[in-house]
Amino acid sequence: MLKLYDVNITFNKNTVNERKALSDFNLNIEKGDFVTVIGSNGAGKSTLMNVVCGTYGVDSGHIYLDDRDITRLKEYQRAKIIGRLFQDPLKGTAPNMTIEENLGLAYGRGKKRTLAFGISKKDIVLFREKLAKLGLGLEDRMKTPVGLLSGGQRQALTLMMATIVTPKLLLLDEHTAALDPKTAGKVMEITDRIVKENNITTLMITHNIQNALDYGNRTIVLSQGRLLMDIKGDDRKNMTTEKLMKLYSSSANDVMTDKMLL
Repeated sequence: MLKLYDVNITFNKNTVNERKALSDFNLNIEKGDFVTVIGSNGAGKSTLMNVVCGTYGVDSGHIYLDDRDITRLKEYQRAKIIGRLFQDPLKGTAPNMTIEENLGLAYGRGKKRTLAFGISKKDIVLFREKLAKLGLGLEDRMKTPVGLLSGGQRQALTLMMATIVTPKLLLLDEHTAALDPKTAGKVMEITDRIVKENNITTLMITHNIQNALDYGNRTIVLSQGRLLMDIKGDDRKNMTTEKLMKLYSSSANDVMTDKMLL
């Protein structure tokens, strides 16, 4: 489904600040996999996301999505088939547009554009049904500008926008990190349900080791731009945060931050 072969990317080449962000990086993710990604700061987690969605070009290597080589595709071209959520709830939505209008734009992703922008009655019914499943009361606030929503409401809406047209791949870049624990838990529950219901292949970066083990079916650990561990199956079922920390400490040269234990 998603394959990265010998991907390399270096920042600040030929300077004193040169840094290898991804080094001979290989990863193979099957359709329907929900992969959680952990690692210390600077391990290459966000770089991996940016390389996959096209924000960064690679120095060498190839990226395949559904056996299609997307290595040289522009970011806007990949956005038609890849959904992404960021840590900042302010990203991914148009704050001055209503919930209904934001969903209308997202629903048109990948479709042929016309000069007219309109939302049909059928679309409105669909939007209401999907919003109601969030359990946040947003189905009764469809005319409300998104900028008036709380961070959690906005992140849940962004998640719906990213998946209302089922993407081939969903990228979650610490999408609950800016939320309070209770709200983060609610957004994670919504995320898990949407991913499972639609069988969406997903990559999720998190600093929360417990979340990394509780959600999805596979956990990968990055260190210094390389894939350090790939935990799945029975090994993952029997894994604990304490065991994972010990494994990491014995395998990596860097150190996981205390933040990852939260």
